[in-house]
This record gives sequence, C-alpha cells and structure tokens, in this order.
Amino acid sequence: MSMAKPLKMDDSKDKKPKKKSGISAYVLMFFIIVAITVLTYVVPAGHYERFEENGRTLIDPSKFEFIDKTPVGLLEMFNSFHQGMVNAAPIILFVLLIGGALGIMQATGSIDALIRFTAQKFGARKKLIIPVMVLIFSLLGTLIGAAEDTLVYITIVVPMAIALGFDALTGLAIVVLGMLGAGFTSGITNPFTIGVAQTVAELPMYSGIGLRIAIYVIFYILTVLFILRHVNKIEKNPELAEYGRFNPKESITFDSDYKLSKRHAISLLVFLGCFIALIYGVISLGWYIGEIVGIFLLGAIIMGIFGKLSGNDMTDAFIKGCAEMIPGAMIIGVASTILVVLTAGGLLDTILYVTSGMLEGLPPSVTAVGMGAVNFFIHFIVPSGSGHASLVMPIMSPLADLVGVTRQTAAFATVMGGGVSNLIIPTGGLLLAALGMMGIPYSKWVKWVLPYVLIQVAVVLIFLLIAQATNYGPF
Repeated sequence: MSMAKPLKMDDSKDKKPKKKSGISAYVLMFFIIVAITVLTYVVPAGHYERFEENGRTLIDPSKFEFIDKTPVGLLEMFNSFHQGMVNAAPIILFVLLIGGALGIMQATGSIDALIRFTAQKFGARKKLIIPVMVLIFSLLGTLIGAAEDTLVYITIVVPMAIALGFDALTGLAIVVLGMLGAGFTSGITNPFTIGVAQTVAELPMYSGIGLRIAIYVIFYILTVLFILRHVNKIEKNPELAEYGRFNPKESITFDSDYKLSKRHAISLLVFLGCFIALIYGVISLGWYIGEIVGIFLLGAIIMGIFGKLSGNDMTDAFIKGCAEMIPGAMIIGVASTILVVLTAGGLLDTILYVTSGMLEGLPPSVTAVGMGAVNFFIHFIVPSGSGHASLVMPIMSPLADLVGVTRQTAAFATVMGGGVSNLIIPTGGLLLAALGMMGIPYSKWVKWVLPYVLIQVAVVLIFLLIAQATNYGPF
C-alpha cells in the first residue's frame, strides 16, 4: 500500500499548555528503596530455611524465625544499585540483545512490507481486513513482545482505516488492541514478560504454553468482535466516528499494484523459521535464554543479508534496537536493587511470613485470583512488562510455594494482571503517546475501551481458576 496523498493533521486547534509529566517509574522505585531502607531499622528481620530441589531454591515453611535486625546504611543502600544490576545482568542482557536482534529485523522493512501488502490485498473487502490485521499485530505482540513500534504502525494503519471508510479510532484499535490487548498480554513466547517471569521463578522457559495459546485465541476473537462492533455502530451512526487530529476529507489512494518483493518474502520466511526453531528448541531441547538470544541474532543477520543491509546498517539497527530497550532493561536492574535491600535488611522473609499468614486458610484459587489483582495495580506504578516481572516475581515465587499456588500460576497471574492494565494505565508512556498523536483524549479512550478491559479481566480470572484447579505446572 502506498499513499499518494498523506492525511494532514489538523493543527488549527488552539495549542493547550503542556501538562506536567507524571512521576516516573524510576523515581517511584527509588522512593520505594529509600522507604525499605528506613524500614530495615524498624521492622523485625526474619529468616526462612531454604533448600535445593531439582534445581530450584525452595522455602521450608515450617522453619521460620525472627532474627536480629540488619539495618541497611545509606552508603550500603547506594551500593545496592550496582549489586542489583549485577544480579539481574542475565535478564538485562537478554532484553538488550533481543531488542538489538529485533532492530535488525525491523530495519529490513519486511514487517512493514507485510502490513502494506495485506492492506492492499484486502482493501476491497474492508471488513475482512480487520481480523487479518489484528492477527498480524497480535502475533507480533504475543510472539516477540512487540510494543514500542506501535506508534510506527499507527501512522500506516490509521490513514488506511479512514480511506476504507472507517474512523481513526478503528485504525488505532486495530494496532493497539491487537498488539497490546490480544498479543502482548497473552505472551505466548513474549520474552519481556513471560520470559523474564519464568526466568526469575526458575521455571523452564516458555513452559505452560498451552494455556497461554488458549487465552490468546480468546483475546484475539474478543478484539476482532469489539472492533467490528464499533465499525457497525459508526456505519449506522456516522456522527459517532472519532477522527481526532485527522481530517477525513483528505483523499488517499492505494497502489493496487503493490507486491511483496522476493527479498521481503524470504526475510519473512526466515522470521517464521526463527519461531519454529525457538518453539522446537524450548520444548524438545531445553533451550534457555542463551539459546533463544542466539537464534534471534542468527535469524536477524540472515534477514539483514537478504534485506540487503550492509554490515554498518545492521550494526546501526542493532544499536538502535538495544537503545529502545534500555529503559526497560534499567528498570529490571532497579527492581533487582529492591530485592537486594529487602534481603540485606532481612525483610523479604518477614514479608513472606506475614503475607502467607494472612492468606492461611484461604483456598489457593482465591490466592491465585488475588495475585492477578495485585499485579493489575502494581503495573500502574511499573508500566514496563519486563521491569514489572523482575520486581514482582522474586516475591511471588516463594509466596506461591508457601500458600499452595504453583509457580507457573504465579507467573501467569503476574503477566496477565500487568498486561490487562496496559490499555488504561495513565503511566504508560506508549499509550499516552499514541493517544496524543491521534488527538484522542485519554478520558474518551478509557470510556471506549473499558468494556473490552473488563471482559479481559473476567477471562483472566477464569483462566487463573483453571490454572490453579489443574495444578498448572510443571511446578
């Protein structure tokens, strides 16, 4: 699809004064570290005995004792940042290297070409393009954790949606609900959410994939039906259409002769081959983060060669891809710092002891649902998927062991609880950037998307109950 005349943005509106940006996740987490440091002087320290079993570190719930306080000093608190980064180094490097590999894959133009080709092929059957485009974006989100490039695709899909007789909100929803709502949240092989969560929980990488595939299918169907419902409403009542800053009167034409080039087609086959190899390697060969990074880097270089990228081009794309992941990678390190301070001050085991005591007597299914709810709200403070998993899972994993919930269920609750909130959190820079670019007020978006989010929440709760009832594992 090529656009002969791009849609113009309506700049006639009075410019509003800049809003003060909210407090960043880094500042919030720093305050948390300071607060925990102070609490090490006040809260009794505790200690559980731990033991190794089948490569996992487990807690003996019958062997807890309060011990002498080990308060964390000011200098020790700041030293903890370095130690936190060191402890989280494997996951930080995993995120950075995957980001670099994806940067090369994006630089080939193959993914953009696939989207344009799809738009051209289904342009005449306009409603059919919705399930097809949602499928593409949701697969990008659920398989590789694509999220940051949402803004790029919006600039392609929104004009396309308006040209086909839809509105800007339809185009925005195809990308955002597809990539984030159905894709990123379900996280079939999302390296930044389920990959990080399972690594911290010492679970086999991408284990329990069946339940995530099932919830992805439900989220995909929900997304398509929700968008089609909106399309049908604006067909009957055109005054309900939402264009934001876009002017629907501007003409736009499609190049009906657009074809997918041979180099793009080969690159996409390599892209698909990476996932086939990844799934086979993880399930049959026991691959872990090192092998997963390796297959992505190999695939990225092969795609770069077929995409006619020079060595310098691939290097630049790799560095750019890494750079886009730095904020999330640094949050992982800061989250690890919190764990370092909690452990040094003897508070981690005290928190586990008190929390497990509060949950004692409750059915594990209720606890599993509670974990999902807690993660929903924590994501408002830490909107990074990888940072959220790194912050929460060190506590969720041993807590799950203590209260009779499987670690796999705890990881599932962490990923799903955080993922569902992505579509409404005001702290999510990506969402606010997309809405700002479209000129759609945040309040209007929340009102429109809230029914979708509530249905997602209901689906997640049902799946958490299923997970606990089936002893979702391997452990």
